[in-house]
Amino acid sequence: METYFLIAALILACTGAGTDIKGNRIPNWLTYSGLIGGLAARGVAGGWPGLRLGLVGALLGGGLFFMFFLVRGIGAGDVKLMAAVGGLAGQGEVTGVIMATALAGALMAVGYMLFYKRVRETLRNVGKLAWFRIRSGARVHPELNLGNSGSIRLPYAVAIAAGTLYTFGMAFLRR
Repeated sequence: METYFLIAALILACTGAGTDIKGNRIPNWLTYSGLIGGLAARGVAGGWPGLRLGLVGALLGGGLFFMFFLVRGIGAGDVKLMAAVGGLAGQGEVTGVIMATALAGALMAVGYMLFYKRVRETLRNVGKLAWFRIRSGARVHPELNLGNSGSIRLPYAVAIAAGTLYTFGMAFLRR
């Protein structure tokens, strides 16, 4: 049964990636229906234990991404998509999705940095942001955040889809 939930998570993540690429947005109808439908399906298929696995997955995935949202590092759509994917993937697979997503996002960021020829500026900004975090904690940086119109925006749902695909592939190989 867990394989079907991972397939649903992959479909959801890929749909989110498509809308993020096309319009820089992940629609609420997608994320909310994915989260509610996934949790409901887990509850029907596995009772309370199945629902609990989905709730823990949603809270881990969405909660971790919510911390980045608070400092304006990612958008709300990414948080909701990761919560929905985590709810479908469940407690057993959400950690793998998160780790693979982080790696995919890092590779995307390096690719964008090289493609747009902004290596020096990006490295300088990473240093500024790290120093700001050391001094100021989890406050929003006044310049280095999503509100800065000069920053390059990554369609992070693509990284979520890649992380979900990787996790699905690894789960398939384990079986």
